[in-house]
Amino acid sequence: MEVQEIKQRFGIIGNSPLLNRAITIANQVAPTDISVLITGESGSGKEVFSHIIHQMSPRKHGPFIAVNCGAIPEGTIDSELFGHEKGAYTGAVGERKGYFETVNGGTIFLDEIAEMPLGTQARLLRVLESGQYIKVGSSKVEKTNVRVIAATNVDVYEAVRNGKFREDLYYRLNTVPLRIPPLRDRKEDIYLLFRKFTSDFTDKYRTPPIQLDDEAQQLLINYSWPGNVRQLKNMAEQLAVLERDRLITAQIILNYIPQEASRSNLPMRLENQPKEDISERDILYKVLFDMKRDMVELKKLVADIIEHGGVSTSYANNSQTINQLYRDIELPGNNGDGQFTIQQPVISNANVPFHEAEEVEESLSLVEKESDLIRKALKKHKGKRKLAANELGISERTLYRKIKELNL
Repeated sequence: MEVQEIKQRFGIIGNSPLLNRAITIANQVAPTDISVLITGESGSGKEVFSHIIHQMSPRKHGPFIAVNCGAIPEGTIDSELFGHEKGAYTGAVGERKGYFETVNGGTIFLDEIAEMPLGTQARLLRVLESGQYIKVGSSKVEKTNVRVIAATNVDVYEAVRNGKFREDLYYRLNTVPLRIPPLRDRKEDIYLLFRKFTSDFTDKYRTPPIQLDDEAQQLLINYSWPGNVRQLKNMAEQLAVLERDRLITAQIILNYIPQEASRSNLPMRLENQPKEDISERDILYKVLFDMKRDMVELKKLVADIIEHGGVSTSYANNSQTINQLYRDIELPGNNGDGQFTIQQPVISNANVPFHEAEEVEESLSLVEKESDLIRKALKKHKGKRKLAANELGISERTLYRKIKELNL
């Protein structure tokens, strides 16, 4: 049977090459009797492919049953699959047939196979290898002829590496791997599926047809659809029932996308990433370089003032430097907005001898300089550690540690 005929028979919508490839593999493996492991994300349509394999196989007239291994409690899954004898455990008031007995001659679809307990995996492996099993509470070996199709939405090989899935069972099931592509890899099919779903639901609920504008179509196609086809179908049903305006815009579509999901699918700005922690040596180097630069600027400024006998020219040329140096200092002339104004001095006697100012030895303690720099940054940003840390070029965690160490 051709791919297009299979699509029509099983109601599959889409023309994606990945989808066509999966259908081709299912069609090729169906006439055989080997096990198939179907992998794919939740909601991508794995169970549909199990029906394709069963209906295209010689077992199509036999029974078919789908079992969700993740929905059966661990204590009862052996009884569900293989049956139990009367009195096998508390509550076993009678004999019970398991799925492998009732589906004899047919196909059993084990969904979420990775959720199966390790003990049950060992029992399943024996069924796959020899067709034999033992009921719970019995010692009699039973025989069955069942084809097993398994499916999972997790990385089974990773589960094998973590000891959560038997390696021998993995290779036994994975004779023919069948991967169902997620909806985000079938962008050409998204709008087709949406139109099919909305048409079905508007007919079902007898509501006017739905149309999308161009922006809404682009949003629909470019969204990642973490819930795949199931999520798209649910959205189409909600729109068909709830929206009075039948022309759907992008803003309306956004109302039906979970906010957490929409935020997680947005690109993250790199500058918002936490900075790597900076060592204390880097902090000290920064402090020393800043001190050296400030001292050089001050020396130039003082020399210029002495040479010209005033400050007007020097202030005009060095106003940016002065404002930077006095921004956080409360001195006369600081007008409160971070701008420092220097007044022109009045010289009453030009012959007043100049006395060299006595040089005061400055403390060279790195700890004191570091402490003073941190205080100034905190004062500038009114105690906000995050802004102060950005000003200092360090992380907020490092700043918090330095505050504790220096007892600030």
